[in-house]
Amino acid sequence: METPDTRTSRWWRPPPRKRGRWAAALAVLVVLAGAGVWTAAADDGGPAVHRQDRMMRIDGVSIDTSYFTTGGTERRPAVLIGHGFGGSKNDVRAQAEQLAGAGYAVLTWSARGFGKSGGKISLNAPDREVRDVSRLIDWLADRPEVELDAEGDPRVGVTGASYGGAVSLLAAGYDKRVDAIAPQITYWNLADALFPNGVFKKLWAGIFITTGGGCQKFEQRLCAMYERVAADGKPDAAARALLSERSPSAVADRIKVPALIVQGQSDSLFPLGQADAMAKAISGNGAPVAVDWIAGGHDSGETETDRVRQRIAGWFDRYLKGDKGADTGPGFRVTRTGGVDSTDGAVLTRGATSDTYPGLTGGGETFDLGRRTKTFRNPAGANPPAISAVPGIGGGLSRLSSLGVGLSIDFPGQFARFDSAPLDTSLRVTGSPTVRVRVDAGRGDAVLFGKVYDVSPDGRQQVLPSQLVAPFRITPDRQGGPVTLTLPAIDHSFDAGHRLRLVLSATDLGYASPAEPTTYEVTTLGPLTVPTVPALRTAPATLPWWTWGLPAAALVIAALLLLTARRRTATPAPDPALAEVPLQISGLSKKYAGSADLRRALSFVRTGEAAFAVKELSFRVEKGQVLGLLGPNGAGKTTTLRMLMGLITPDDGEIRVFGQAIRPGAPVLSRVGSFVEGAGFLPHLSGRANLELYWQATGRPAEDAHIEGALEIAGLGDALARAVRTYSQGMRQRLAIAQAMLGLPDLLILDEPTNGLDPPQIREMRDVMIRYAAGGRTVIVSSHLLSEVEQSCTHLVVMDRGRLVQAGPVAEITGSGDMLLVTSAQDVAEPLVEKVAALPGIGSAVRTDGGRGLLVRLDGATSSELIAELVRLDVPLTGVGPHRRLEDAFLTLISGGSA
Repeated sequence: METPDTRTSRWWRPPPRKRGRWAAALAVLVVLAGAGVWTAAADDGGPAVHRQDRMMRIDGVSIDTSYFTTGGTERRPAVLIGHGFGGSKNDVRAQAEQLAGAGYAVLTWSARGFGKSGGKISLNAPDREVRDVSRLIDWLADRPEVELDAEGDPRVGVTGASYGGAVSLLAAGYDKRVDAIAPQITYWNLADALFPNGVFKKLWAGIFITTGGGCQKFEQRLCAMYERVAADGKPDAAARALLSERSPSAVADRIKVPALIVQGQSDSLFPLGQADAMAKAISGNGAPVAVDWIAGGHDSGETETDRVRQRIAGWFDRYLKGDKGADTGPGFRVTRTGGVDSTDGAVLTRGATSDTYPGLTGGGETFDLGRRTKTFRNPAGANPPAISAVPGIGGGLSRLSSLGVGLSIDFPGQFARFDSAPLDTSLRVTGSPTVRVRVDAGRGDAVLFGKVYDVSPDGRQQVLPSQLVAPFRITPDRQGGPVTLTLPAIDHSFDAGHRLRLVLSATDLGYASPAEPTTYEVTTLGPLTVPTVPALRTAPATLPWWTWGLPAAALVIAALLLLTARRRTATPAPDPALAEVPLQISGLSKKYAGSADLRRALSFVRTGEAAFAVKELSFRVEKGQVLGLLGPNGAGKTTTLRMLMGLITPDDGEIRVFGQAIRPGAPVLSRVGSFVEGAGFLPHLSGRANLELYWQATGRPAEDAHIEGALEIAGLGDALARAVRTYSQGMRQRLAIAQAMLGLPDLLILDEPTNGLDPPQIREMRDVMIRYAAGGRTVIVSSHLLSEVEQSCTHLVVMDRGRLVQAGPVAEITGSGDMLLVTSAQDVAEPLVEKVAALPGIGSAVRTDGGRGLLVRLDGATSSELIAELVRLDVPLTGVGPHRRLEDAFLTLISGGSA
């Protein structure tokens, strides 16, 4: 009788005498799936890359694949590329084409349950997704252009990010034919990732389910496990066992191939500890290992795509092609951020390297926190929760934290903090700080969340590196004695004079905490130990060429700053006469500046005009108005809105909102709400929960949000209780506008709010704007849809080439002109239309309103003369009146420009 291990090994690597039959069987499956489709792509002058799309049948499941080569019959190594969770093979096409162009045969596929592939999602189960990879390797072994190490054994590497990264590790553990791997931002043990230290990572787990398409898309056991844990808020042994058996850690002793491990520092889903565990296990098996900590991760941030792809290509060149001169990079590299490039706003990064991977806890320094006991509460329902990383928007927060901006929230009475003395010198922490404490809970388990802040000398600013927090479940049998807490792994520089602050909180937004209220008592039993890696060599900062070549320009800029400093910093006094006026713009001007505007500026120079984006613009908006801001591309609308929102400073003139002059950060901006190009929402949360979370993040009192008022205007009804992932585009747009309406701002600015909406959704958006202004508030909307502006706006401002062309009520602007609408009691025949068009003083006549009307343009004749001629022609008139669509007026005003 076969043991499970024996059967498993035969799945992955059939004995040599049977491999030919496996390959033949697989070929039959491919034929049954139908012929592939070939396409070709050029690569900047390199060899053309051909792509063959093919649906394969594996164990009765359709697997959608793409095969990339540069053609020819010469043998070459192969690479399999897996995609991330919720994605498909299309997500890795660019990397596949790059590697194919570099001389590899590349195969991509959509995993079960994703893209066009069939089957259920099983989270890389050994007998499903992992076996699929082995069957794909079988297929590669039968390709004439793929290099073989033996019959049925292709030279093959596997790479992928997140879900695809895990399957690369699993493939190496289950199939000995895999020769090298490059897993990226992935997990070693999925149970440890989703249930760290016995605490349920509820937000990320929910995102897993929703991005997978809902519970019905998963294998039934996984769905039942998730629903059980989500309801209890606490993982059980069965849940841990189910996820662990599908994790690379289950085959840790079998992964013995060269591994390039790329992990993200901004990653609250799969933190650096997951990469540390896989590096220790694989190197312990005797295989070459390199570790690369990138700046980004699942919490977004800078993913360093080009650099990482180049390093993976070098890794495969060395271990698949056997190129001993290939650059595989250092044993350890970490990307460090600091500052912003003033030329383009990009975050500046540098790499620090060492020859070997140091781990997370080697060496280090200790900092006394004192032996102190502090008491705090876990609130009923664990609400409100502290906020650290927030899946979906956390990347922006973690990126700001690297620039010294603190954005985490701990609520009074719900946490304990312990500060070190001020640092005598700067300190670079690389790894996981640790601390020994004693914990007692009033009842049951103590669930705590530990983090280390960087606190400024005055104590007013605290920064949470990468927005990371570590959860801990301390059961009653461990309470009352010493417990060592391992805090999040980071790479962060603490400046001299700053303090390290250990915070232990009772709650965190991303995790499940006990619902029962209780009291926690925490005592520090030793110092905070932080790892440092002196062997890390930081690359010198690269400077743009002009910093060396244009010193004179720097002097000129400095002189200009000195000359204009007084004018820029002086803030005009409030104007009481305008205290009730939502907006008044007077003499507003802004010149083009920066490389992005160079071509526009040159176009002005050629015509002899000054290079102004906005020139001497003046207009006023009153309460209750819905103002449409119109103009062709390049008219200055966006620049005007950016100045209005305090994002850029005008060169001349002023903007006053309720009598207050607008400057960046002006307090009166709290009365302004804005909606620009949509908003990002957490898909697994309801509409209401998204709005509550957004408002909570602003730090303003909950009672000031006026959520009910904003929602009533937005008109979302029962949909507020549903997950945002179920919303239509129109509902998302209305939810985004409701978010802009939170706090019921007196002035609401909407930039292209109808983008991407169908006609019924556009009509809904129009009603939202009208309802909002009906309460005495003011709306400014910039839009290209002139028909909608005409129906929803009460007033217009038309701009062209930075200048005001016309301003006033819509009826006033559209009502003037030389167009008349003639309506008839019966259809107007085409011969009659021709007769009307031929009348003296008539410019044109066209049928409209289904044939029962005429749109007549006067060219010298009067309306009375036209009516007399129509009566003479026996036209049964029912009405004659002025008609000028906004489009006609707009095109006339801008002399034929396009909106």
